[in-house]
Amino acid sequence: MKCGTESRGGEMIYLNEAHTSQLISHELAYQAVKEAFVAAVGDQATLFPVVNASGPQAGAMFSLKSASTPGLVGWKTGSYWPGNQAKNMPCHGTTVFLLNPETGELIAAVAATKVNAYRTAAADAVAVDYLARKNATVLTVFGTGHQAEYEVRAIAKVRHLSRVIVVGRHPQKTQAFTERLRKQGIQAEAGDARHGCEQADIIVTATTATEPLFQAEWIQPGTHISAMGADKAGKQELPVALYKDASLFCDYKPQSEVIGEFQHAGNVRITAIGSVISNQIAGRKTDDAVTIFDSSGIAIQDLFVAEKILEKASA
Repeated sequence: MKCGTESRGGEMIYLNEAHTSQLISHELAYQAVKEAFVAAVGDQATLFPVVNASGPQAGAMFSLKSASTPGLVGWKTGSYWPGNQAKNMPCHGTTVFLLNPETGELIAAVAATKVNAYRTAAADAVAVDYLARKNATVLTVFGTGHQAEYEVRAIAKVRHLSRVIVVGRHPQKTQAFTERLRKQGIQAEAGDARHGCEQADIIVTATTATEPLFQAEWIQPGTHISAMGADKAGKQELPVALYKDASLFCDYKPQSEVIGEFQHAGNVRITAIGSVISNQIAGRKTDDAVTIFDSSGIAIQDLFVAEKILEKASA
């Protein structure tokens, strides 16, 4: 591993969920993901096609995302078992595995279910930091699930949020979510899709939708949109009509066009966010521009986050 973390006495390192939950933070995740985005556009990183598979239960699924760099090699497995809800167990599970780049030996397994929520939200925060207007203060979030709260908290680290509008399908869940945000000192309120779009400086979609959540004409000039939900074929959160006049960015173009939001974009120009971070390509060009970031979730993010967690654990 490039950080110099090695297996203790030649034995594989295992960090359990309780340990990694204590080590992760929005700041650690932000830095790791930012570095991962830059590495993804370099000439020494390889990202491999995502493998999606089904479990034995109805609706159960798991995926494998893998990547290789000179110093980091490994993969992440993510699972979704909806039947766990009835057992009072988490439906989502994540583990990151790291190999020795020189020998292929398994050197670390990092339980990363909570870490994954931070890592996903960090991708959003990095995109907002580099693409949203500096004076953006009103956030509208579509979704009231587990991930949506992490998205809001991560964005609050990079922009001063004067107001958060929550758009949800279920009034009770929407109300509960807004109340949780208020308890954290975030001024949150419920709203419908059109109101949320017309008021927002920043829009985040964190859903499992398979059709657009709002209409393109509701989006105001200068808005930044982060589409976080699409990670497999058939998912969709944004109207295609937006793409014609917006500036489009993603985590990794080959993956975004296959399983991300931009699988619906057609033949349009898409820029990897790593090129913006490394100053190779301009991000937001004017205050009136509409910018869109598609986060399909790439393995190199997971490897970089896992590496920093191992560094912190060994320290």
